[in-house]
Amino acid sequence: MTPPSPPYYAVIFSSLKTDNNDGYDEWNNRLFELVKNMDGYLGHESYRREDKQGVTISYWRDLESLRKWKNETLHKKAQEM
Repeated sequence: MTPPSPPYYAVIFSSLKTDNNDGYDEWNNRLFELVKNMDGYLGHESYRREDKQGVTISYWRDLESLRKWKNETLHKKAQEM
């Protein structure tokens, strides 16, 4: 994905997958289905290296939209896990 035209806000999330991912892929898919329909979500791009380190950058129209995503119940639950 090419980043959207400015102005936008970007959130950077880094992760390290282990051999025991305890449902990480399922949660990741579930959250993507949720976020792609959120008002203000402009898209994302993800990268994972061979050593399993990953980075996802999500793009948002404004801080209000970003706050709604930050406070989304399923998103918070995933962060706790």
